[in-house]
Amino acid sequence: MKKLNSYIIQAGRVSLLAFFISTIVKAQEIQNLSGANSPQDDQNPVWIGDGVLLFTRANHFQNLGGITDPGDIWMTKKDADGNWSEATHRPDLSTSGYDIALGLEDLLTLLVYHQGSERNGIFQYSKFGSDWNFLRPISMEGLSDLEGKISGRVAKGGKLIFLSGKREDSRGNEDIYVSEKIAPVQWSIPKHLGNVINTPGQEISPFFDPDSNLLYFSSNMQVGAEGKDIFIAKKLSDDFDQWSAPEKWVQLNSAGSESSVTFISDQEVVWTTTQNSDGFADLVTFKEPVDLEIPAEFEAPSTVAIAQTEQNESTTKVSELKPIFPSNAVGIPEVRLEEKEVAIEEEPLRWLVIDQKNRTRVEDFTVYFGEGVSSQTLDSRTIKLSDIQSNANFLRFEAPQFFPVTVSISSLRTNEPNVILMTRAEAGNSLLLDQVGFKRGTSELEGSATMEFLDQIAKFLNENPEVIIRISGHTDNAGDPGLNKALSLDRATSVRDYLFEKGVAFERLRISGWGGTRPIASNATEAGRSKNRRVEITVEN
Repeated sequence: MKKLNSYIIQAGRVSLLAFFISTIVKAQEIQNLSGANSPQDDQNPVWIGDGVLLFTRANHFQNLGGITDPGDIWMTKKDADGNWSEATHRPDLSTSGYDIALGLEDLLTLLVYHQGSERNGIFQYSKFGSDWNFLRPISMEGLSDLEGKISGRVAKGGKLIFLSGKREDSRGNEDIYVSEKIAPVQWSIPKHLGNVINTPGQEISPFFDPDSNLLYFSSNMQVGAEGKDIFIAKKLSDDFDQWSAPEKWVQLNSAGSESSVTFISDQEVVWTTTQNSDGFADLVTFKEPVDLEIPAEFEAPSTVAIAQTEQNESTTKVSELKPIFPSNAVGIPEVRLEEKEVAIEEEPLRWLVIDQKNRTRVEDFTVYFGEGVSSQTLDSRTIKLSDIQSNANFLRFEAPQFFPVTVSISSLRTNEPNVILMTRAEAGNSLLLDQVGFKRGTSELEGSATMEFLDQIAKFLNENPEVIIRISGHTDNAGDPGLNKALSLDRATSVRDYLFEKGVAFERLRISGWGGTRPIASNATEAGRSKNRRVEITVEN
C-alpha cells in the first residue's frame, strides 16, 4: 500500500451538495456535434471564433502518424443554421505525435502543444487566410517536467495558459498548473494551483474565464465525482493559490466521463462525454440554447488541515481536522480528528480494434484472458487493469475472419485507447509471428508463450479450413548467406510441423526460407537486425 502526505480541504462542501440535491435540474436535450464526431476519441474542443471549432482526434487513419497517432488537430465549422460541418483534418497544425490546440494568443496567433514528434513543446502558428503557418516555439521553463498526456487552454486575452500534467509536486495523477506570459515568447514556470483544486486523483482539461475568475475542469476525486465530472471553482487571490471549494456542474455531467468545456457564447457550450460511445469521447452540446446553470455564489474553504493519506488502487483514507459544535457549547468549537474514506474509481481500459489493411474499426471482437482451456471471455467495456495485471501476462483478441492477436498486459495504457491491429485472413495479407521464439542459432521452438501463440493460430486455421498460408522464415544479413537461408527455411519448417501436429492439413501449409534477402529494417543496428530475424505467414488463398 502506498503512503503519501496530502492536504485536504473539505469545509463548505456539505452546504454545496445540499444546494445541488435540492435543485431541480430541468431535462435539457443534449446532441452530438453531427459530423464532428468519429468512432475514435474526439477531445479538447477549442472555439476560435468565425464559426470554427478545433479539436484533437486520436487514432484516425488520416492522422499524420496513421492509426497509432495519439492525436492530430481537426476542425469543424458551425453554420448560420446551427449545423456543424463534417470534420476536416488540419495537417498544417499536426505532427506524427500528440497534438492539441491550446487556443488563441491573439487574433492571428494560435498556440499548439506538440508531444512525441519532431516538435516537443508549445508553438506559435500564424494565420494566413484560411491556413496556419508555423511561426516559432515559445519558451516556458519547466514545461518538459510535465509528463503524461497534457491538456489545457489559453485563457481569454492570451496572458495565461492553464495546463494539466504530472510533475514531482503533483498529488496524484495529472494536476492543474498555470503559466503567465512575461515576454513576447517567454512564459513563467507552470505553478501548481494548490490542494483545493488538485486531489490525489486526476484533474484535467482546465478552462479559465478571466472575466468571471471561474475555472472549469474535470476531476475523478472531487466530492461528488462519478468517473470524471466537470467542476467549477472561483479564483480568490491574484496569485492563483486561493480557490473556492469546487462545485460539480450538474447540468453537464452524466454517468459517463465528462471533460473539456469550451464556451461558444454565454448560452452555448461544447464539451466531451463518453456517455454514448463505449468509453470514447464525443463532442456534445445542448440541442437548443439553454440558461447555463452556473452557481452565482462560491464559498471559500474555512479550514485547511494537514491530512495523513493512505492510498491503494481504489480507496484513499483521509484524516481531517474538523470543527465540532456540541449542543451545549459556546465560543470556540472543539477540534477533533475524523477519518473518512474517499473512493477513487478506476476507469475501464479502452480499445480501438482496427483492420490493419483497410484502417477501419473492427466492432465484432472478443477479449480472452488466461491461457488454454482456462481462458475466459471478458466484457471489453468493463476490463480494469487492476483486475487482470496480477493474474496473467497476455490478453487475446479474436474476431471473425481475423487472425487472433495476443497483447502483453504490461503494454496496456490506462489514459488513452489501446490500439489493437488485426489482420484479416484474405489473400495477400501477412501476419508477423512476433510471439514465436527459437533457441539461439537453431530452429527449435522455445518457450510456453510460443506454443500458446501457435496453438491459437492452429485453432483459427482449423476453424477456417479454406485458408491456405505460406510460412516464411527470415534472418539478418550477418554470417554466411547460405547458412542463413537454410536456418530460415528450417525455422519455417518447425512452425509448419507444429501446426500440422495440431490438426492443420499439411497441404494448406507452404514454406519458404529467405535468409537475409528481405529485410524490414536496417541491419546496421542490433534493433534493426532483431526485427529482420522473424517468421511471417502470408495468406495465399
